[in-house]
Amino acid sequence: MNLEPFLLAGESQTLEFKASFDKATVESLVAFANAQGGTVLIGVTDKGSVCGITLGKETLNEWLGQIKSATSPALIPDMETLTEQGKTVVVIRIGEFPVKPVNTRGRYFKRVASSNHQLSLGEIADLYMQSLQLSWDAHQAGKHTLDELSMPKIKRFIQQVNENGRFTLDSADFAALEKLNYTVNGHPTWAAMLLFAKEPIRHHIHIGRFKTPSMIIDDRQFTDTLFEVVDQSMKFIISYISVAFEFDGSIRRKERFAYPLPALREALLNAVIHRNYTDGSDIQIKIFDDKISIFSPGLFYGGISVADIQADNYRSSLRNKLVAEGFYLTGSIEKYGSGFIRIRKALRDYPEIEFEIKEFAGGVMVTFAQRGGVNNLLGQSQPESQPESRPESLVGRVLILLADGEMAKKDISAKLGQKEVSGQLNKTMRDLLFEAMIEPTIPDKPNSRLQKYRLTQAGQAQLLNQKAKQK
Repeated sequence: MNLEPFLLAGESQTLEFKASFDKATVESLVAFANAQGGTVLIGVTDKGSVCGITLGKETLNEWLGQIKSATSPALIPDMETLTEQGKTVVVIRIGEFPVKPVNTRGRYFKRVASSNHQLSLGEIADLYMQSLQLSWDAHQAGKHTLDELSMPKIKRFIQQVNENGRFTLDSADFAALEKLNYTVNGHPTWAAMLLFAKEPIRHHIHIGRFKTPSMIIDDRQFTDTLFEVVDQSMKFIISYISVAFEFDGSIRRKERFAYPLPALREALLNAVIHRNYTDGSDIQIKIFDDKISIFSPGLFYGGISVADIQADNYRSSLRNKLVAEGFYLTGSIEKYGSGFIRIRKALRDYPEIEFEIKEFAGGVMVTFAQRGGVNNLLGQSQPESQPESRPESLVGRVLILLADGEMAKKDISAKLGQKEVSGQLNKTMRDLLFEAMIEPTIPDKPNSRLQKYRLTQAGQAQLLNQKAKQK
């Protein structure tokens, strides 16, 4: 075996250099066994220079014994000695272990790029399920019963499956769920609870409209079964995206949103379908003036890296197989593993949008950003949201009311003669907040029951302009 090419290539996903044998060597072998396998060269420094190793008659046997006793399941690697540059180098090879995860004294590692990553509890569970080709959502959902499932939701799902044509379900009750493995032993699976529960499991989607990282204009938390929560979240996102109208010579005008809606919906679906539901964190969506980010708990599953996603060089591996199948059968997704491809395809008509993917804080974050920080979300390409083009009576009356002092939204609504806060008032308040004509008295808690609003200097100037026009 010629070591020169390995020394020149340097440490990698499958190669590690060690000047001597120690517990870190065992950790590297465990990390390789939990990934694609790999090789450790003993007697080579981190920089790839040969320092050599001194061996006794029983050294290799002693090392093998230490590796076996320090790992569970026990690893038995291949070992051989080579001479490189007149010095002894030991080559230790281990293949990918068939049943994962392997640990060393209760610690679990996996090879990521050229380093050993210690696994979290969630990652250990993922690796175990993946190794046995199991899916968390296919397991019985604790003590939950079929009575906790919503029959209207089930019937709506069955109708959508049959209309889509990818599968045919003859029955319209629990027999259909059993056919799709959504029930087991007369109980719902976790997938069934996520998709059809009467009282949804508390996994939230938290969406905020931010003026700055510390100033929230609007804030929503959606908790529902998955089909419904996707629609609710998408409607909220769209409410904060401007739309321009284009004319190409035909009779009808064409809408062009500031962001490609199919790409945003695909990113939202990815977050909902592939998130780690054993992690109690929320899906977080942040809408800024010049970007939209979507964060989903759980790193990429099945050994897929960000580089693989960016190069479209990966085989789909599903953390939640039954959830994904539900969205596939209803036509919400086209095929497994093609989500990011479709996002990039949708972005071809939006050269002004930059798309970023990264693993961050134990999850995956995708960001759609306006190149150069162009403000195209609200107020620029949607003239109907400007104060001067909204119903003047409502805008003017709100400003006049706030000129007398701070007021809560419900009090403004009452002064306007409304029985309850109207949708138009909500929209007007959001727009005035965005244009910095009014501001909340409790900016850190936008939905506080004690929240009130007051005029800013810009709002006072707008009110003076309105009064001047009336003279």
